[in-house]
Amino acid sequence: MKSTKILLLLILLAVTETFSQKLSPGPQVLTFFSDADDTEQPYGLYLPKNYDPQKKYPLVIMLHGAGSNHRLALRRVFGKSNANGENDVEATRYFPEWKDVDYIVASPYARGTAGYQGIPEKDVYDVLADVKKRFSIDEDRTYLTGLSMGGGGTLWIGMTRPDIWAAIAPVCPAPPKGTDDLAGNALNVPAHFFHGDQDSAVPVAVSRDWVKKLKELGSKVEYIEYPGVNHNSWENAYKDEFIFGWFSQFKRNRFPDRVRFSSTQYKYNSAYWVTFDKLTPGTLTSIDAKFTAPNQLDITTTALDAFTLRLKGHPKFKAGQPLQITLNGNKVKATGESPSFVLQDGKWNASKYEPAPVAKRPGAEGPIREAFASRHIYVYGTAGSPSETEQKARAEVATQAANWSFYRNAFLGRIMFFPRIVADKDVRPSDLESCNLILFGTKETNLVIDKLKDRLPLHLNTAQASDHGLFYVFPIDGHYVTVSSGLPWWNGPQEQNYRFPPSFAEVPGLKDYVLFKGTLKNVVAEGYFDENWKIGDSEAKKINDTSVVVLK
Repeated sequence: MKSTKILLLLILLAVTETFSQKLSPGPQVLTFFSDADDTEQPYGLYLPKNYDPQKKYPLVIMLHGAGSNHRLALRRVFGKSNANGENDVEATRYFPEWKDVDYIVASPYARGTAGYQGIPEKDVYDVLADVKKRFSIDEDRTYLTGLSMGGGGTLWIGMTRPDIWAAIAPVCPAPPKGTDDLAGNALNVPAHFFHGDQDSAVPVAVSRDWVKKLKELGSKVEYIEYPGVNHNSWENAYKDEFIFGWFSQFKRNRFPDRVRFSSTQYKYNSAYWVTFDKLTPGTLTSIDAKFTAPNQLDITTTALDAFTLRLKGHPKFKAGQPLQITLNGNKVKATGESPSFVLQDGKWNASKYEPAPVAKRPGAEGPIREAFASRHIYVYGTAGSPSETEQKARAEVATQAANWSFYRNAFLGRIMFFPRIVADKDVRPSDLESCNLILFGTKETNLVIDKLKDRLPLHLNTAQASDHGLFYVFPIDGHYVTVSSGLPWWNGPQEQNYRFPPSFAEVPGLKDYVLFKGTLKNVVAEGYFDENWKIGDSEAKKINDTSVVVLK
C-alpha cells in the first residue's frame, strides 16, 4: 500500500512537471504590477538557454535612453542595433537572434522617457524584485548598465545604493543633478565608462570628469573613448556581448574593509555595514569608515549627527571583544555587533539615537518631490457650494497636475504613469492608508484639508491671496500630504523639463515649502522644515509679514 502511494506521488510529480508552464529561453517581455498607479508595467527579459532553477544566475539590469524603451534596450545590451535603414519603431517590433550568454537580463520600461528618479526609479527596483522572485538570482553578481539617460540612471541608482551592485557600466551617461556629489560611494563598485569623443548630445567631458574623479578617489574604474563617434557609443560598448565578459570579473563584497558613503536623504541612508540614523535632509552627509585591524576602526564624518555600524558577519569583527574606535580623531569606547553613535554638544558618544515622534526620518523627510515618487492621488475640493463652472475649474487643476501622460513630441513620447484624480468627498479610508495625498484648495474649499487643518502647519488666507500660491509637503499618519493652495505651482510660463509634464517642471528643484507671488519666478519664502517639521524664524517672518498665510 505504501509503495503504491509513493508510485502515485511520483507519477503526479512527473505529470505536473510535464505540463507546468515554463518561459521560453531568449528575449521576451514580462510585466509586474505597480502599486504606484495600479497598472501592469512591462520589462524586457532575457532567459538563457537551458535555464536551471537549481542554479544561481548573474543578473544584468539594463536601463534604456531617452526616446527608447525596454525592448530596444534588451537588443542594445546584446550589441544588436537597428538594421541598416531601420528606425526605432521598426526595430522595436522584433528581437533578432543573438549569442546565448549564461546571464539573466532585465530591461525596465520605467514609464518611458522620464529619467530614473521618483516613480521610474521605483520601477527599476520593482523589476529587480520581480526577477528575483521568479528566477534563481545570485545577489552577489547583480550588475547595472545603461546608455545616455539610462547611463545617468546607472550612476544615480548605482551611487545611491552601491551595496546592491557588483559593478556598473555607464555608457555616454547623462546623470541627474547632484549625482556627482556621490562619486565617493563607488569605492567598492567597479565602474566602466564608454563615450564617443564627438558626442553632440552628452558632452564627452561628463565621462572624462567622472573617470578622473573616481581615479582620484581610489575607485576601480575603466574607460573607453571612441574617436570620431557621436552619441551612438553604445554600438561599440555593447558589441559582441562585451559587457557580460567584463561584468564576469566581479562579485559584490558584502563586507568591505572600508565604507565611504554620502547622501542627502534618509531615503538613501545605508550602505554595506553603515547606517545613517540622523542627518539633515538636503545637506550632503558623509562617512568614511575603515577597519585598520580586527575590531579597530577609524571613522570620519561630515554633517552627520548619528549612525550605527552593523558589524555581524564582517571577517574583521570579533564578537565578545571590545571595539577600538577613532571617530573624527577622538577615541570612543563601544561594544557589540551593532554599536550606535550620537553627536551631542560637539562630542560623539556611544549611544542609540531616539528620534522625537515628529522628527524627520525615512518616509517622512520631504522634499516636495518625494510625495510624487510613490503611490499618490490628486484630490480636488467640492466644499463651499461652488458653482458648476467653479467646480469644473477645480477638477481641471487636479487633472492638469495628474496628466503625466501628455504627448510631448515624437521623440520624448508620453510618461506612462496614470495616477487617480479624486473629489475630496470620494477619498476612501484605503486611500488615506495607502497613498500620498496631493491636495488642491484650502480648508474652505477642500474637505480633506479641512479635516486635517489642525495637523497642517500652513493655511493660505484666500481672501487676501488671490495672486499667491502656497505649495508644501508634510507627513501625516505614515504618508505625505502635499497642499497646493491658491495659484498652482506651474502658474505662468515654465521651461519644458522632459522628466515631467509642464505642471511638474519645477517640482524636482523645490524644497519642503514655497510661497510665491504670481509664479515660482517670484518666491516670497521657501526652504526646508527643520528636523521637527517647523519653519525657521527668518522664513517664518517673511511668511507672517505677507498676511496671506496663517502659520501655526
